Amino acid sequence: MSSKENYRVELRSAARQLSDRCLYSAAKWAAELLIDIEPDTHAPASSASSSAASARTTPSTSSAARPISHLHPDASAYRRRLRSAAASGDIAATPPAGVSYISTPVPDDDGFNSDGGNDRYLLAKSYFDCREYRRAAHTLRGRTGKKAGFLRCYALYLAGEKRKEEEMIELDGSLGKSDVVNSELISLERELSSLRRIGSIDSFGLYLYGLILKDKGCESLAVTVFVESVNSFPWNWSAWSELQSLCTNTDTLTKLNLKNHWMKDFFLASAYQELKMHEEALKRYECLLGVFRSSDYIQSQIATALYSLRELDEAEVIFEDLLRNDPYRVESMDIYSNLLYAKECFSALSFLAHRVFLTDKYRPESCCIIANYYSLKGQHEKSVLYFRRALKLNRKYLSAWTLMGHEYVEMKNTPAAIDAYRRAIEINPRDYRAWYGLGQTYEVMNMPFYALYYFRKSSYLQPNDSRLWIAMAQCYESAPLQMLEEAIKCYTRAANSNDSEGIALHQLAKLHGVLGHSEQAAFFYKKDLERMEAEGRQGPNMVEAMLYLARYYKSEKKFEEAEFYCTRLLDYTGPERETAKSLLRGLRIAQTAFPSMDIGHFGS
Repeated sequence: MSSKENYRVELRSAARQLSDRCLYSAAKWAAELLIDIEPDTHAPASSASSSAASARTTPSTSSAARPISHLHPDASAYRRRLRSAAASGDIAATPPAGVSYISTPVPDDDGFNSDGGNDRYLLAKSYFDCREYRRAAHTLRGRTGKKAGFLRCYALYLAGEKRKEEEMIELDGSLGKSDVVNSELISLERELSSLRRIGSIDSFGLYLYGLILKDKGCESLAVTVFVESVNSFPWNWSAWSELQSLCTNTDTLTKLNLKNHWMKDFFLASAYQELKMHEEALKRYECLLGVFRSSDYIQSQIATALYSLRELDEAEVIFEDLLRNDPYRVESMDIYSNLLYAKECFSALSFLAHRVFLTDKYRPESCCIIANYYSLKGQHEKSVLYFRRALKLNRKYLSAWTLMGHEYVEMKNTPAAIDAYRRAIEINPRDYRAWYGLGQTYEVMNMPFYALYYFRKSSYLQPNDSRLWIAMAQCYESAPLQMLEEAIKCYTRAANSNDSEGIALHQLAKLHGVLGHSEQAAFFYKKDLERMEAEGRQGPNMVEAMLYLARYYKSEKKFEEAEFYCTRLLDYTGPERETAKSLLRGLRIAQTAFPSMDIGHFGS
């Protein structure tokens, strides 16, 4: 049996078991991966040697020889980078599929066939599917099997979550803050910890136990329990996702005692993405494409990583390809809408908003996309309305809190903006955008020391984003502070962080000029001028750079260089032309002291 066939067998069984235990999100994830495995057409099934060779192929090694032919034809640069990354072989290989340390567990009926137990479980699951959680739990009372025990406990947990949400709305409104807790946590923790202690709990029970520990704030023990769960049954993506949410730094991630399995590659890629290690995440996902070549999930994650790396054109190509393949897709389309917003693609964002509205207008992602559309139109009140609708559907929707904060800033509603950003930070303290938003808000309020604190937090979390360093530098430049040396350090970091707009180079030149560092100022003006010429840009910054360089070279007695910049300034029609003529006359006078220099004909 080939490695890909083993993938299919494992995922098919996993999807059934996850669905049978009402873990529908994880079941959906497994089922999508199942149909995304590329058919193995390269070797006949009857050849034992071919099968053995195929079994040695892993996601981490097979992608080097597989071009991504299904991507958009304009993505040639992305294909080249993918091939070079895969060929470098710097990703640790995982064991072959189907030959891993663990085989897919066979569902345990726990004696359901006797005494009508299976029928009772079916009834309980039907109640569960209808969101009648307490009826489901009551139906399974007294059942001690692992399968029935998990569904009973999970139903009680969700019943407690449902009541908690109702109490929060009753006490504080749909978006209010509240200290309400799930009333079922204590009894469930007591029961599950006892089962874990005597070894009578399966991987699904461990997953639920980890959820309860996380809700109670016992994060260290929750990590241990989630690791036990995924090591026992590695196909439960819900358990991996909860484990990822607790890995807030690379130290925690590297200390995890995870067994080598191909699902570990998915987890590490997702964790790297969350920790802003986008290059490492890209390498993992590109390798996984070797087997799951048709996976929309992997392609959406690659596009998200490219968007985070500010490679907007390449990310846009992949998002467009995703929509062509799956026109009713809503997952990850909110990231695509952020990309279109950043590129100010009004027509494309309008089309996307219309499409998701017709597909499912009451999804949080759909509301976020529509909010971005209204924001780009300048209708910030309507944008806030849809962000609030998204948050009513999902109170922990991080992007909605952050983007709603941006809208409140545009509306000059600083208290509401600060509250939205703080709510985002409560959900994810590593969200650099919320910290950055707080910095901007306090800067608008003329509170530079507060602003600096939040800018520092954002730049710590995202050190390669030039926009954050530029914002911090501008704060240092502001009138209350005037800490120009610190501003220069920040602009230097920005210039070394791929400042595509060239703000840092121009500001470095100006600040060095203000501080009297003429040589450094000339260096940065020249670098900025070269950048603008390479990009074909015109504008006042170019005039300012040429004027400074002409004066600098004149003061340094480098008359040829000074004449070069003055002559270029004669092509302009504004006051800079007269300034250039004056400088050229000064150069003619200076020639008398240096007769060997031929300034030439300056023109009238």
